[in-house]
Amino acid sequence: MTYQEAVRWLYALEPRGVRLELDRMRAALKLAGNPERGMKFVHVAGTNGKGSVCAMIERGLRAAGYRTGLYTSPHLHRFVERIRVNGRPMSETMLARRATKLRAMLERKDAPALTFFEVATLLAFETFRAAGCDVVVLEVGLGGRLDATNVVTPLLTVITHIAFDHMQYLGNTLPRIAREKAGIVKRGVPLVLGVREKGARAAIERVAKAKHAQIITPGVLPSLRVALRGAHQRENAAIAVTTLQQLRTRGLKIPQRAIESALGSVKWPARLELVRGAPSMLFDAAHNPDGCTALAEHLKEMHAKRVVLLFAAMSDKDHEAMLAPLAPLVASIIYTRPDTPRAAAPTTLARVRRGLVIPSPSTALRRARTLAGKDGLVVVAGSIYLLAEVRAKALGVRTEPPIAM
Repeated sequence: MTYQEAVRWLYALEPRGVRLELDRMRAALKLAGNPERGMKFVHVAGTNGKGSVCAMIERGLRAAGYRTGLYTSPHLHRFVERIRVNGRPMSETMLARRATKLRAMLERKDAPALTFFEVATLLAFETFRAAGCDVVVLEVGLGGRLDATNVVTPLLTVITHIAFDHMQYLGNTLPRIAREKAGIVKRGVPLVLGVREKGARAAIERVAKAKHAQIITPGVLPSLRVALRGAHQRENAAIAVTTLQQLRTRGLKIPQRAIESALGSVKWPARLELVRGAPSMLFDAAHNPDGCTALAEHLKEMHAKRVVLLFAAMSDKDHEAMLAPLAPLVASIIYTRPDTPRAAAPTTLARVRRGLVIPSPSTALRRARTLAGKDGLVVVAGSIYLLAEVRAKALGVRTEPPIAM
């Protein structure tokens, strides 16, 4: 397959949806020779913040001289962003070659019918093994207990923050969601726990106690510069620093200067990403109420002259809870719809909070810039689908469909 053919094959798996179980993944790994075995992992779960925490941990390990693997999801612009070796996305040539081999294996009669995310995870394990990665930072896709990544025994597990999201899969209370996330906790493996909410934390603590997993609570972050914007990123940085410090106790040599370098230089696009211009633009992957609250807190600190919110969301989200913290801080809201059937209709969003309805993201972006004026700020938030589409247009970035799995 060519790269384009490989991506089309992967995306054709989307209709299989989300099927949370581990039997298929374990069977596929066995057919592939168990590429996950023999590697060192840091396994990271959480509702919000886990991508940023993963990026900081990986950057710290790389600054310490280790050859790193990083697996995150979803991608922003291109599938290969999900699988990185030493900070670089896997090459298109590598993806085409590995996907061709993997498709042949999965067409065997004894092969399980994997979902998109399961195939992506298997590709990641094979890539990291072939690259000889010293340590792999592995982000959970959805939940934890039955997520396709939960087939490893890591050096450390990390749970960042628990909030309401994906309730149709994980449960409708924070303790229930927390128990699903705590499914990554392994017997005798320390857990760095950044969860503060009492009910969620108590649920995780019970799981950790049953598995004799030591809980390490992140301390206050010392006065280190954090490249990622937002007060919540300092909390994420504290989790990452604690994880890197704990990895020292597991035999890794990570000097303090590597940690300082990591926090000060880490990059993670579309997380309060400010692109200066006339007007300036702020891209943020806030896609649930908790994320929108963090975005609102940052907007309060920015004191921008005229803020226009360009917003879209998936139909299964709590739109009122997402818009409530943002609406009082913006001069106007434009509702649009990215190219995905899961997106809520802009007219539906406009019934929640008053705003302009412009279905085309390109047209909506032009109108948002006009309304903000040269000295204003356009904030793009609500859905990674929207961010991928608008950021690509605004910055001239090559993009592919931002499949959410």
